[in-house]
Amino acid sequence: MPMLRTSDGIELAARSWSAVGDSRATVVLVAGLAATKDNAELVAVAESLRDRGFDVLAYDARGHGESAGVCTLGDLERHDVAAAVAHAREAELPVVVVGASMGGIAVLRYAADDPNLAGVVTVSTPADWRLHASPGTIALTGMIRTRAGRAFAAKLFRVRLSPHWSNAEPPRALASRVSSPLAVVHGDRDRFIPVREAAGLFSAGGGERRLFIVPRMGHAYHREAVPVIDEAVAWTLDTAAIPVSA
Repeated sequence: MPMLRTSDGIELAARSWSAVGDSRATVVLVAGLAATKDNAELVAVAESLRDRGFDVLAYDARGHGESAGVCTLGDLERHDVAAAVAHAREAELPVVVVGASMGGIAVLRYAADDPNLAGVVTVSTPADWRLHASPGTIALTGMIRTRAGRAFAAKLFRVRLSPHWSNAEPPRALASRVSSPLAVVHGDRDRFIPVREAAGLFSAGGGERRLFIVPRMGHAYHREAVPVIDEAVAWTLDTAAIPVSA
């Protein structure tokens, strides 16, 4: 499919899946740090949603894969989400956005200003910018919050990473402004973002909320998350009074 172009001039490589049968909605899947539209775990989610009657659109975020630009860890990535949603709306179907980890931050940053989304689903997404006492979190925080660490992370993850940390508004504050139905999905075995962060997003003010704590699920688009993400997408549409196929 053609490249997406953001409002700030970044070209994004995209990929789509057509629903099995009549499509009830389009789901925009947003990957996390170092993942792309071709990541095996993301593709498994896309194929499952496709089989349940949804069109699916995914893309390489700025600084990732075949896309241009540099990664800003969810800040300017809101423009990436906006470009994908605009493309999805050309089909004149309801649009649900699903973002994992860094992708969840980008989704919240966009959704806080778009009340017309049919639904929002976050997966393994933090609520606040704070250090947690787990080896994975300490290592990741050290890499993204310092200039030297970000240079190391760029090489390690093969991502074009901005050298600057913007200290943007925390996801909890963004979630409080999301008026669309919001489903929060988190694994009880996530070694990067503690499961208690999910409660921070769920308890923020805003529209309808549902919390999914998934047993045996690790981080982001883990295999245990696949059926739960299907359920979460359907819940948002049900809550928004938009019928979905069984």
